[in-house]
Amino acid sequence: MIIDCHCHAGPGDGLTGPWDSNAALGRYAQRAREAGIDGTVLLAAFHSDYAAANAGVARLVAADPQRYVGFAFVHARRDAGRIAQLVRIAVEQYGFVGIKLHRHDAPISGEVCEVARHFGLPVLYDPVGEASVAELLATQYPDVNFILPHLGSFADDWSAQLALLDHLARHRNIYTDSAGVRRFDLLEQAVRRAGAHKVLFGSDGPWLHPGLELEKIRLLRLGAGDEALVLGGNLLRLIGRG
Repeated sequence: MIIDCHCHAGPGDGLTGPWDSNAALGRYAQRAREAGIDGTVLLAAFHSDYAAANAGVARLVAADPQRYVGFAFVHARRDAGRIAQLVRIAVEQYGFVGIKLHRHDAPISGEVCEVARHFGLPVLYDPVGEASVAELLATQYPDVNFILPHLGSFADDWSAQLALLDHLARHRNIYTDSAGVRRFDLLEQAVRRAGAHKVLFGSDGPWLHPGLELEKIRLLRLGAGDEALVLGGNLLRLIGRG
């Protein structure tokens, strides 16, 4: 089973770029099917109200629950004091299986980590190049699993991506995904140094082509077992469906 662990979808209301505008699934869904991708984790676009954005994602998940699952997007600062409430709604009403947040909004907080621990959820946190946060997360919350996507920096900051490799290899609860990683040598190093069980396939759809992102995993030339972990097994294990 091939699962894309990183695709944005649903309403956005900022209109400063694709990342905070409406993220339609139509072309992504067609491309994913053509690429042989069986399932996708949906994440909201940037939004001024993540309760509304998560509800929009929930409608997309409900329309095709065999293909889609959702992560609850939260804003660590703006939603402070009500993150547990937002996540509870997402888990109990929508069936979501993880938490998503982004340092573009605000740095991750202890409140988010405590909520993740309480609900037993993985956290997909984009540190925007601040790889050192992995050390704090790993040591203070060893019982919470953290996925730091893009090898730690979508901006193609090779020094941040290189720095994340050390945390990925040393800490059992730090993971990454392949979404948007252009420096293929670093992706190879991630698998070689940390192991295939620490890397997840992600596309950062609908803006990046899922078939193209999937081909990067194929080009790693992993053994069948390791490739199966990267392409879906790791994600299923982290959300408790392994």
